[in-house]
Amino acid sequence: MRGRGHEEHFSFAQAAKAEAEVASWLQGRVPAEWFSGAPEVRVDREEILIVGTLPDVELGSAAGDEAVEAARDGRIQGFREDTREQRMRIAREVEHRVRRKVAWGVRIGDVERLFTNAAVPVMTRLRMPERHVLDTLIDAGVARSRSEALAWCVKLVGKNEEDWIGQLRESLEHVQRARESGPQTA
Repeated sequence: MRGRGHEEHFSFAQAAKAEAEVASWLQGRVPAEWFSGAPEVRVDREEILIVGTLPDVELGSAAGDEAVEAARDGRIQGFREDTREQRMRIAREVEHRVRRKVAWGVRIGDVERLFTNAAVPVMTRLRMPERHVLDTLIDAGVARSRSEALAWCVKLVGKNEEDWIGQLRESLEHVQRARESGPQTA
């Protein structure tokens, strides 16, 4: 149960277990013709994101980047519309199994597009220097609010420090494996 001001701890191990469970279940539930391979499953405290890879478009070597981008957009939009009812039905089944909201996305070529997914409020306390950073972003027109400025900062760190974030996640996996192989407590 979540208390006021306290977030329920959701460990890396719990996320990995939920991802594995949902991914396995989806292998038998998602129509094989939807994606090239098994869909990727990402889990956090509030949401499960299912991202499948669509077959890339084949326009020939004479097609320019704009034509390829337009064809990919068309394929994504077609998939989204054509599978909407069945994706919603599968999402409800997953939500019932794991008690989290489900969102969908697709990848095609180097493009990843997420369909309706959760924007979850996150509470934080910042001291004056950090608030000044957010207020500068607002004053410069980068963001309309502190909330939007903070989201912008998180996206920027995620993009520019992708390798470092990946190393952290890998380290967490090693820690979890060490915990699992260690002595078991009653």
